[in-house]
Amino acid sequence: MAHPKRKTSKTRRDKRRTHYKAVAPTMSTCQNCGSTVQYHRVCGECGHYRGKLAIEKEAAQ
Repeated sequence: MAHPKRKTSKTRRDKRRTHYKAVAPTMSTCQNCGSTVQYHRVCGECGHYRGKLAIEKEAAQ
């Protein structure tokens, strides 16, 4: 196994890692209830996905 001859400097290490950018997920509004939902996910409030019921939610008592 190869071993490094010299220590990799902080600048060189950080330059190698610059291509990654953290991005916030894209959000949309639910067609049924209007709450904010992440794209391609079932709505946590009403259980709908793309206008159809995907998960039946229990009524709060």
